[in-house]
Amino acid sequence: MTAAHVTLCFLLREVDAGREVLLGRKRTGFGKGKVVGVGGHVEEGETAIEAVCREVREEVFIDVEPDDLVAAGTVDFVFPAKPEWNMFTTVFLAQSWVGEPSESDEITPQWYPAEDLPVAHMWADAEHWLPAMMNGRRMDVRVVLADDNENVAEVFHSDWADDAAAARASGRNWVQGL
Repeated sequence: MTAAHVTLCFLLREVDAGREVLLGRKRTGFGKGKVVGVGGHVEEGETAIEAVCREVREEVFIDVEPDDLVAAGTVDFVFPAKPEWNMFTTVFLAQSWVGEPSESDEITPQWYPAEDLPVAHMWADAEHWLPAMMNGRRMDVRVVLADDNENVAEVFHSDWADDAAAARASGRNWVQGL
């Protein structure tokens, strides 16, 4: 079974109290009730960049320009007990956009301190890779979930070389943990 290709975008802003990240409480579908990043499925014929711009617009009513996206990495989510949930995720960061986040049928957006993520309300994997990506580490991550489909069994990562395309062409050097 092929993993679904999805995207995530983490909007970052500086405020007097420090850096904040926009997350949202999922109102419907996969992950309902969890605090998640903004994003979703890449549709047929779309690039990951086109998909993430569309998803941000649909979920929180913000417009992000492709040139304002920073490729942060990828996360390959593996659910051995439920392989139909497997996802290959392209992760982006953005510090520039137009609009203010608003609630949609799918997400209730909220700004959180970047250094104090609400990990108790997020998927258990987020604390393993999200802080590193928000702080400039570019990498590919593979998260293997436990049989309960909630907890993390294993995490592997491969840091990007200076030229991410060259790193992908030469293969990954997976290292367990972060």
